[in-house]
Amino acid sequence: MKRRVLLLVLLCALAVPAEAAIRLIVRVQGGAPVLQAACLLLGCDVQYPLGDDEGQLVLVTVPLNLTANLLLNVPGVLRVEVDTVGQTSGATQSGAPAALYDATPVSYFGTTVREGYVKQPAAQIIGLAATQNRFGVRGAGIVAVIDTGVDSSHPALAGSLVPGYDFTRNRAGADEKGDVGQSTTAVIDQSTTAVVDQSTTAVIDQYSAAALNQPQYQAFGHGTMVSGVVHLVAPGAMIMPLKAFHADGTGYASDVIRAVYFAVHHRARILNMSFSFQSSPMELQLALTYAKLNGVISVAAAGNEGRETMVYPAGYSGTVMGVASTSNSDTLSTFSNYGQRLVWVGAPGEGIVTLYPYGTYAATWGTSFSAPFAAGAAALLLDVQAMCGEPQAADSLSHARYINPDLGYGRLDLYQAVQAWRRAAGLQ
Repeated sequence: MKRRVLLLVLLCALAVPAEAAIRLIVRVQGGAPVLQAACLLLGCDVQYPLGDDEGQLVLVTVPLNLTANLLLNVPGVLRVEVDTVGQTSGATQSGAPAALYDATPVSYFGTTVREGYVKQPAAQIIGLAATQNRFGVRGAGIVAVIDTGVDSSHPALAGSLVPGYDFTRNRAGADEKGDVGQSTTAVIDQSTTAVVDQSTTAVIDQYSAAALNQPQYQAFGHGTMVSGVVHLVAPGAMIMPLKAFHADGTGYASDVIRAVYFAVHHRARILNMSFSFQSSPMELQLALTYAKLNGVISVAAAGNEGRETMVYPAGYSGTVMGVASTSNSDTLSTFSNYGQRLVWVGAPGEGIVTLYPYGTYAATWGTSFSAPFAAGAAALLLDVQAMCGEPQAADSLSHARYINPDLGYGRLDLYQAVQAWRRAAGLQ
């Protein structure tokens, strides 16, 4: 996962075009009014507050030749950090799985979906049907999916969405179909299969594949696919789509931070974050700590570099559960990041059949699609007993199928997780 290099240049007084600017996240006592007065003198621009309870967090744009020290010297300014860019991504795929071709319509908790979606290997591996049948759990609570948005008109999600927000455009709603033009959307066709990009095999025609296989669309559908996995595991939970990423897969830390505070303020109980930053945005960590203190369960993808490393927010141990990818034979996926400091559990992440924009289906690879299995599992726990926060969810999900230390507590096992929470809640 890559991010743009926006660091260091802040500290240099360079001869740059007048329109060049950099985005800064500023924490200031007194909030935007304090900065607005200072920016009249310094030449910076106050954009908007970022949603924290104290009203201290503000996004500011400054010319590249303005040093950070000038802002830090403003009375009341507590901290300044560059608004870094995170990335959603999938992993290299190796051909469409057989389940993608099983288009037999079946009823699934009030909607009609494809049989290949419900009965795919990943669902069987984690024990989805057995857990639903044995314990009668369907999922509960609101799962906020911070991503590229969602296909809000997908038939499989009918009745399962609550209002979201588009932080990339600063407007209500989070439908990602607005990211592509009519010339592309008009040719979506469920009759054939083609590779869209390195991470996705979607049920579209060849013309659409060519149109979407461009850098500006490399993550189109990502949020819908993630939401589809959440819905598969927890069809009784509601999904809150929060669009903080563009169709090219990039998103600013400031928009993610706003999404976290929005989710907490609008009663989300679970955060799914299928993206990563290579360095740790301090204010994102503080926002997620705030979420935890308010009873929110946070889950994040471990990343797809295939190495032992740290990425964020998955690396915020004790606040966020990092999720690695496993194969259908219960081994670490070759593309998945790993390590005891990063990974809480693993979950299937290869050839996952899920929803795709325009009412279609896709198969996809990557830790981005392992994380929502864990988020859905957390929603099942809420269905057992609503007084389940991050510590209780983490403990319950740690009852997994152990594989090796690189995969934390092991591969997600829904039956064991729900059983553990029932026991802890005094229900058995």
